[in-house]
Amino acid sequence: MPATPRFAYKADRLKPLRAFCQTARLGSVSRAAEAMFLSQPAVTLQLQALERDLGVSLLERNGRRLTLTREGEALYELARPLVEGFDNLDALFRDRIRGLDAGELHVAAGSSTIVYLLPRIVEAFRAQHPDIRLILHNVTGARGLNLLRDDGADLAVGSMLDVPGDLAYQPVVSYEPMLITPPDHPLATKPDIEIADLSPYGLILPPQRQTTYRMVDMVFQRAHVSYTVALEVGGWEVIKQYVAMGLGISIVTAICLTEADGARLASRSLSTFFPSRSYGVVTRRGRALSPQARAFIELVRAWGAAATRAA
Repeated sequence: MPATPRFAYKADRLKPLRAFCQTARLGSVSRAAEAMFLSQPAVTLQLQALERDLGVSLLERNGRRLTLTREGEALYELARPLVEGFDNLDALFRDRIRGLDAGELHVAAGSSTIVYLLPRIVEAFRAQHPDIRLILHNVTGARGLNLLRDDGADLAVGSMLDVPGDLAYQPVVSYEPMLITPPDHPLATKPDIEIADLSPYGLILPPQRQTTYRMVDMVFQRAHVSYTVALEVGGWEVIKQYVAMGLGISIVTAICLTEADGARLASRSLSTFFPSRSYGVVTRRGRALSPQARAFIELVRAWGAAATRAA
C-alpha cells in the first residue's frame, strides 16, 4: 500500500491555510478568529494541525504579537495569494461576467489627494464607466492602509515614505517641496536660502502622523537644525490660509499651489534640502484586482504621465 503523502486531505487544506494567513496578517489568534467568525480555540487547533502536518514551527510570540518564523514567512508568501484568490473567486467571477459595466469601486485617499490629484481622474473614470459606483474614502495614513488590508478599499491613492511588506506602491508622479510665506516675509526674497534660515520662524504643519510632518522632521534632524511648530492643522487649504494671515510659514508640495495663490502667498522651491513627494497607487500584495480597479489604476498612470510631461 503506497504511503499517504503529507497533507493529502486536499479538501481540508484551505481552512488551516486561511487561519494561518489571517493570523500572520493580523498578528493575533483572537483577531484572526474574529475576522473569520470562528472561536479562538478553533483557530488555534487549525494552526497546530498545520504545524504538525508540515513538521515545522510557523509562528512565534514576540511580546503580545505573533510573528512569523523563517518557515512561516516562506509559507505565507506561497499561501497568501492562493487563499486570497480563492476567497475573492466569487467576486472576481461576477466581475468577469458583468465586465466593467457594473459593480463598485472603493478608493482610499487623504483629503489633499482627493482635492488636488483625483478630480480629473474621477471625472474621466465616471465618463468611461458611468454604471460603476465609485466610493472615495477620505482617510489618511494608517487608517487608509488598514482599510485596504481589511478589504474596505480596493486600492489607495496617495503618497508614501515607508511601504509595509504586505503592500505594493506604484509612484506615478512627483512634486517639488515648496516654502510658502506671506509676500512681504523676509524669506520671500532672500537670495540663496539655507535650511537654517527657516529656524527662527514658526512652521505650520499637518498632524504628526502624516507624511509631510515626518519628512520635515527628518530633514531638520539630519541637518542638525532646530525648528518650531507654531500650528499643527490638517488640510493644505487651511495651512495656506493661515500662512497668508501671517501666522507662520510652511513647507508644502507643489501640487497644492494654484495660480490664485500667487496673490496671497510667496513660494519658492526647497528641492535642494527636501526630497520630492511622489504620489501613486497602493494595493495589497497577492490580492487579485477587479477590472474596475485595474481601469482606475490605468487612468491614474495616464494622468501621472501627462502631468510629468507638462512639468
